Amino acid sequence: MKQELPEDLLRILACPVCKSKLEYKKEENILRCNKCKINYPIKEGIPILMPPEKK
Repeated sequence: MKQELPEDLLRILACPVCKSKLEYKKEENILRCNKCKINYPIKEGIPILMPPEKK
């Protein structure tokens, strides 16, 4: 089940690689950094912001 992320949380989240703002893709259940082209999954309502080299 997809959970919507709170707007106040989305305002403070940033890409852990380049520190750019993340775009919330509700239908895909991801956060996307358009600068780095990295997708971060959202699992059980929790954004998983691990850089690709740490996965």
